Amino acid sequence: MNEHGHRVVLTGASGALGRNFLDLVAKREDVHVLALLRDASREPPPQERLQFARVDFNDPLSLSRVIEAFAPTCVVHSAATGMSFPRTRWFSLIRFNVDVSINLCQCVSMLPKCHLIFISTGLAYRDQGRPLREDDPLDTRHPYGASKAAADMLVRSAAAEFGVGLTVLRPFSFTGLWDDRGRLFPTLLRAAAARGAVDLSPGDQVRDHCSARDIAAGIAAAMESGEHGPSEPRIYNLGSAARTPLRNVIERVVEEIGLDVELNFGARDYARYEPMFLGADIDRASEQMNWKPKHNLAHAVWQLGCESFPELKLREPRHTI
Repeated sequence: MNEHGHRVVLTGASGALGRNFLDLVAKREDVHVLALLRDASREPPPQERLQFARVDFNDPLSLSRVIEAFAPTCVVHSAATGMSFPRTRWFSLIRFNVDVSINLCQCVSMLPKCHLIFISTGLAYRDQGRPLREDDPLDTRHPYGASKAAADMLVRSAAAEFGVGLTVLRPFSFTGLWDDRGRLFPTLLRAAAARGAVDLSPGDQVRDHCSARDIAAGIAAAMESGEHGPSEPRIYNLGSAARTPLRNVIERVVEEIGLDVELNFGARDYARYEPMFLGADIDRASEQMNWKPKHNLAHAVWQLGCESFPELKLREPRHTI
């Protein structure tokens, strides 16, 4: 840990990961955060050691001035586009997820002793039909996954070229407080609130779902262990390490929280470019960062339901895994 505390520049503060990270560090006197927001982004609730700046992520010079003035010890880049509905147009998705990542890496390269934490994704990997390891190849036609894979490789190359201390985190599927309403579990909750049904794929694809709070804890762990000079980037998968068909994941969560919703498995086909096995090997994160998921996925969905759909009468499941 930095003996003088952490000064963190955070992108994506209005998203689920950013909000959970802010919530995690809100009461810590040794962490001060500057949240960089796009014009259309919502401001998270004010906190004592949190400040905001509206920036143009596509203007490296002005972006660099804002970041340099804050004098960060760490930049956490969790902002991305492409996983919410309606989907971002393909070329716009690529431009934001790749160009903004490179711009931020360029900014960090000009700051002394500043550590960059880049949030990639498990969707960047080539499907191996088994739990994925950090040295597995990045190769996918999934639009979001491909954009993050490109950014992942380019940021690592730039960090090596310009001596940036870098940690790459590759989270797998997650949900919890502040999850986007267009994603899987918010969709189930919304359908239950409307007394409707949800058309789903057959659900045979293996998935690895985590609480967003646990992924945020992984970011905090990387921040704590990130005081290092230029070296090989550290890369960590963040996931539950579960190997469970998606249908079983959904049915277990629905049963644990007592969600009254009709699930029509097989009513639609699998999504285009959807991997059939998307699960994480998390041994490296466990061994090197002492990180493991602790928060029960069903409890994370219950929290989301209580916050976003208070009219639902949900049963509180156990808190921990």
